Amino acid sequence: MTFTTRPTLTGTFGMVSSTHWLASQAAMRMLELDGNAADAAVAAGLVLQVVEPHLNGPGGDLPLIVASADDPTPRVLCGQGPAPAGAAPEHFAAVGLDRVPGSGPLATAVPGAFDAWMVLLRDRGTMTAREVAGPALHYARHGHPFLARASATVAAVAELFTQDWTTSADQWLVDGRPPAPGSLVTNTAWADTLDRLLGEEDAASGTREQGIDALRRAWSHGFVAQALEDFQRRDFRHSGGQVLPGVLTAQDLAEFEATWEDAVTLDWRGHTIAKTGPWGQGPALLQVHQTLDVLAPDGPDLDTADGVHTLVETWKLAMADREAWYGDSAEVPLDELLDPGYAAQRASLVGPTASREVRPGAPGGRTPRLAAQALRVHGAADRDATVGEPTVQRDGRTRGDTCHVDVVDRWGMLVSATPSGGWLQSSPFVPEVGFALGSRLQMAWLEQGLPASLVPGRRPRTTLTPTLVLRDGIPVLACGSPGGDQQDQWQSVFLLRHLVGGAGLQEAIDAPSFHTTSFPGSFHPRATEPGVLVAESRLGEEILDSLRERGHEVVVEGPWSLGRLCAVARDPGTGVLSAAANPRGMQGYAVGR
Repeated sequence: MTFTTRPTLTGTFGMVSSTHWLASQAAMRMLELDGNAADAAVAAGLVLQVVEPHLNGPGGDLPLIVASADDPTPRVLCGQGPAPAGAAPEHFAAVGLDRVPGSGPLATAVPGAFDAWMVLLRDRGTMTAREVAGPALHYARHGHPFLARASATVAAVAELFTQDWTTSADQWLVDGRPPAPGSLVTNTAWADTLDRLLGEEDAASGTREQGIDALRRAWSHGFVAQALEDFQRRDFRHSGGQVLPGVLTAQDLAEFEATWEDAVTLDWRGHTIAKTGPWGQGPALLQVHQTLDVLAPDGPDLDTADGVHTLVETWKLAMADREAWYGDSAEVPLDELLDPGYAAQRASLVGPTASREVRPGAPGGRTPRLAAQALRVHGAADRDATVGEPTVQRDGRTRGDTCHVDVVDRWGMLVSATPSGGWLQSSPFVPEVGFALGSRLQMAWLEQGLPASLVPGRRPRTTLTPTLVLRDGIPVLACGSPGGDQQDQWQSVFLLRHLVGGAGLQEAIDAPSFHTTSFPGSFHPRATEPGVLVAESRLGEEILDSLRERGHEVVVEGPWSLGRLCAVARDPGTGVLSAAANPRGMQGYAVGR
């Protein structure tokens, strides 16, 4: 029997998997109260904003995918806000910046996470915002045990908080020190804001949906939007040392709302895999699986050096395409990128040795173009605790993990959601509303004419990438992982082991993981690490030595260091539900019955 750290949970009522046990249990409570998977996901998402403030917040971002047995077409809800109207390249040039900072007010996109959760609740849920927000409001008002990793994050930025981001110091430091792990931490400012927003729902006449929209108006057209604009007018230090105000306005919030769109799908080995559009990195996973069908028709054996090499080299090609072709600021030739003929062309580039090049393709005969800074080789001098996404670093150490939640209910609805952004180290705490804004604009290039160029009103390309899988047109699996650029790489390992290899959910999550960083990173300092393959030591010395012989720069990390998968599933034939969660980091949990 293959070793697993926990059993795969099974039942028939409802299942939740998330990156924090309190969020999982909050979601389960909604299911117990006869809510559906959408209600449960929103409850979990709001709790994550409170108990994982170093990983996400109301001022961050949220893509999710949902489908149900009675409405099986997978739909994406985009809560990735665009660049503010004032975030023009000319503005950055005028203040002496040649790239978007990794943190601070100028890195802020329009906050989209909170509105997206409310749109999901309105359109696919059954409960009121007051009902689903109950657990989050409790933890914000009365406190939650502070995570050790959250305490470590605050410690890493304590000097910045004390010297410049003093509103963050007021919220997150206790007598000048980070809260002790396990100590109760409150966020009364967010509790007051949430209470005030819920009061708008309570006061609204009409339907449940109209009450939620009244709450949303108070966010985007009312006191929250105005407070954010007023705060952005203040000068704060950015990651490069510049002291500048932001450009976000109340009008930017008023013009944004989370929107529904079609998922991008690939029919693959008897399943349909659904991802977000190319404003995120999700279609890269579809490219990889399309290319693998050419290279390994029976599926790569990930317990061999051949299988690992094949998957890693395929990912290098897909991520090169992501850099050249993905984004919201130019036309993306998605049909050509997902064409089987193009996959065959790309497969021909995978050789017996590791590539150290960034090799985007030419879909439809187009000439690829990379940003001038995109091939910057990794350096050690320009990291600080505020920049990038809180994720797993090249050496396997973590600065957090972003968040994820999956839910399946007894009626056959599945939700996969990856909230992130607005973490406490991304920008100063706004005391009037109780949260920080995000830094997603760091993923946009100031150089113009690229799919990922900074353009006001356009979304910065995101790494957040939930997954939903259907079989015979019926949703059967929701999964996802925190991890920045590595999210889809780890998911492909999971999907290959589960859908092709036949491993159970927990077995596939627990299996040794790996990824490559041999492509331009999405986050500051946007570096490439030629030939680098990061692997858990459990992969085994024989395989690791063979990979070195093939030319990979193998970085061996701890046996349980890579991957943060969550997953839930439903067997439409029997109605049996299942769930599993990542044991790495000892924080993610699945619950259900």
